[in-house]
Amino acid sequence: MLDPSCPRCPGPVREEDGGWTCTVHGLVPPLWRPRTSSYEAFGEHLQVADGFPTYLPWPMPPGWQVTDFGVVGEPGQAQATVACVSGPTALDGPVEMMVVSEEAGTGLGARCAGTVQSDPGEQIALAKPGAKVRVETLAIPVWAISTHDAGHELDRSVFAGEAHGRWLWVVLRPASAMLLLADNWMLGDVSGRGAELLELPFGGHAPAW
Repeated sequence: MLDPSCPRCPGPVREEDGGWTCTVHGLVPPLWRPRTSSYEAFGEHLQVADGFPTYLPWPMPPGWQVTDFGVVGEPGQAQATVACVSGPTALDGPVEMMVVSEEAGTGLGARCAGTVQSDPGEQIALAKPGAKVRVETLAIPVWAISTHDAGHELDRSVFAGEAHGRWLWVVLRPASAMLLLADNWMLGDVSGRGAELLELPFGGHAPAW
């Protein structure tokens, strides 16, 4: 149910000599992504992630659904995950949120955010945090990441910080939806949850990334 592709670009990968190669980025760990968002595919995602955190708004707000997800790496050797959700809000109407957790240098967060930096460390070091998100019981500061040098225009806001020793990216569309973070949005790692996941709604349109 999951197909391999490059974590740094939308291009395909081919398996050769025990590894995966992208024509643009060379040897890469594969990004495993579903053709359609479903409970069965999400179960396979969690198996490949094998305990690597996958963050969703938790509990999921009413009317929201999981539209896409992915995991970078081979089973038991995950380097990153992404989860995409969408739903209605009172101020901005329909909103999309993408949450990436990744090891440094993976490049998935930058791809999802549409930024030129593989890691956001330089921008974080030069500014004060712009918001906080709650990851389980922790309040995690996140910094606004510039998208001006990306070379294409997307109506989005990008934030990044560090959670449990890994980069945490949050991408919101439209850009005005950044005000959601003023409410200290709760993110939960669903990698260790069981029967609760049966209630997760899947579907909708996957965002472009």
